[in-house]
Formats: sequence, C-alpha cells, structure tokens
Amino acid sequence: MSIAWYDYLVAIPVFALLVLVHEFGHFITAKWAGIRVDEFAIGFPPRLLSFTRGETTYSINALPIGGYVRMPGENGETTNEAGVYDPRAFASKSAGKRLIVLLAGVTMNFLLAIVFFTAAEAVGQVQLRPAIDSVAAGSPAQAAGLIKGDTFLSVDGHAVKYFSDVQNLTGEAVAHELKVDPNATTVAIPVVVRDPDGAVRDLTIEARTKPGPGQGSMGVEADQTNPYHLSAPLWQAPALGVQDIGKVISATVTGIQQIVAGILPLSKGVQGPVGIVSDTALVTAAIPFAGWYYLLFLVGALNLSLAIMNLLPIPALDGGRVLLVLIEVLRRGKRLSPEREGLVNLIGMAALLLLVVVITFNDISALFVGR
Repeated sequence: MSIAWYDYLVAIPVFALLVLVHEFGHFITAKWAGIRVDEFAIGFPPRLLSFTRGETTYSINALPIGGYVRMPGENGETTNEAGVYDPRAFASKSAGKRLIVLLAGVTMNFLLAIVFFTAAEAVGQVQLRPAIDSVAAGSPAQAAGLIKGDTFLSVDGHAVKYFSDVQNLTGEAVAHELKVDPNATTVAIPVVVRDPDGAVRDLTIEARTKPGPGQGSMGVEADQTNPYHLSAPLWQAPALGVQDIGKVISATVTGIQQIVAGILPLSKGVQGPVGIVSDTALVTAAIPFAGWYYLLFLVGALNLSLAIMNLLPIPALDGGRVLLVLIEVLRRGKRLSPEREGLVNLIGMAALLLLVVVITFNDISALFVGR
C-alpha cells in the first residue's frame, strides 16, 4: 500500500480538532467561572496569525504540538504587593471552580473520544479473510513453509475467522513469551492452514518477538480481496463506543507496564507528533479498501490518549495543576507561593519538552528503519 503526500495532511485537522476541543473546555468553563481569558492559542509560539475580540486574543502558532488558554493568576500570582487577587484571575476563584476549569479539557477530549468511537462502530470495519497474499523473503513464515494462497484455520490453538485474529493471537503469544523471557528473540507458534488445493497442514512458525523492518512477527501480508464488512446497528453503536474506551485504556496500561518492565522499548510504546502523523497517513491511505473505521477509531484513541496524558500528576500538565489544588485543599486553603508554583510548572514544562524532543527523534528514526 502506497502513501501519498496528501495523506499526511489529514493529520493537520486531526491535531487541530484534538487541541481545539481540549482548550475550548478550559475556555468555556473559565468564562463560566468569571475568569478573564487573555489568549486562546492553538500551537505554541512563534505566532503566525492572531486577532483580538473583546479581551481575548485568538492565535494560531507555528509549533503544532499543543495549545493553551492563558489566564491571569494561573501560577497563583497576585496583582499587588499586598497580596490582593484580581477578582477575575484564576487564582482568585474557589478550589472547586479551579478544578472544574482544569478538568474541563480532559473531559471534552473524553467525550469526543466516545463520539468518534461510536461513529467508528456505526460505520463499521472491513475485516480481511485469514488468507495470505504474500510471504516476505527470509521471514519466519517462509521458513515454516507458508505460501501465497494459504488460509489460516487456527493460530496457537485458537480458531481464526479474520486476518486480524491472526495478528492479535500472534501478538498475545509474543507478549506472553517476553513476560517469561524478556530476552527471547523468537516464539514457537503452532498454526493450522489450508493450502490453495484444500489440503490442511499443521506447522510451527518461529515468530520474531521484534518484527523485521516493514514486517510483522511472521512476515505475511493479508489477501485483501473479498473482505467482510462488519457494522453494528446504530442503536448499539454508543454502547460499543464506550466499550472501546475500556479496550484502549487496557491496552495503554499494558503498554506502560511493558515499558516499565523493559519488555517494550520506549520508542515502540510512545509516539510523538511525527509518529502520529505517520500513523494517520497510513490509515488514511487505507480508506479505499479498509473504510473509515480505522481513521475514526484512531481519532477517538488520540483524544483518549490526550485526556489520559493530561491527567498525569506532572507539573505543567492539567493533572499536575489539579494535584497542587488538591494539596491546597488538604492544607486547608494554604497555597504554595507563586514563585514556587511557577518554578514547579517551569521545570515540568522543560522536562516535557525534552521528552517530546526524544520521542520525536525516535519517531523520525523509525521512519527510516521501519517499525
């Protein structure tokens, strides 16, 4: 499957939507709480375009890696030497109102995730038959004797109906092996296949725990002819969309556990803007034969990931600011000094930017060596 240059451009509205919805949550609740909003920005400076309406400047900036709603008193600043708060500053509001404003962004992303997951389930997905279109030269599949036209009947003792079943069962077998032996390079997976002449064969594939460039663990590509189109009744789609939330969260937790355990490299388990652009282009290019399901599901997953990330108790993120407000509540209203709060958030922002640089470097490297 080839990816055209314009497939990469789809990432622009996807990023813009994620950030716009998140920041709009902060913006609308800040207005509700009576907080002055000085700037509503998409991206980080330098500034490209801006206009001012009322007391708020709306801007589009050059670095498309986020956005912000700038409010006075975000770091506890006061307006004069006597320590009197501007009545329309963020810091002047009650802890309850500040928590609502801080959590509004992730709430909006969470709700949008449900919308996109629901849309994906309503549109439905195209599932490929568990048949092989090609076998990579030198791959584990070729070594085991698989050929073009073979159809998987079972993988690792489990019957398969779609090619995605083959991929999922292979992934589960690899993950289990790595838990037992983190240094394992292959895992023996028994498969049953039917060849083009109808003969059934039992084989064992020594699948790679670390896929080769441009290949999966086995080294086979699916036959894309005569696919199945599966869609849920419209009335079931919302419930399935909510279930997708649980699936993505579970997969995220598993990924984090594998990264911490050293089973999954950080470069494979965490993506930055470059990796997201690459994945968005990939699923966009697949729309002609795979339909809209995967792009809609990806946008839902990105919204959910953004919500989860921002909830982490890391300084400069919404979760870090929420933690400071909760500490204030536990201290019966005693706040950190503006200087300390500002320093904590500055250090957190610097650490996040450094992490983004590292992840971006890994994403760019993956484009050349293959995932």
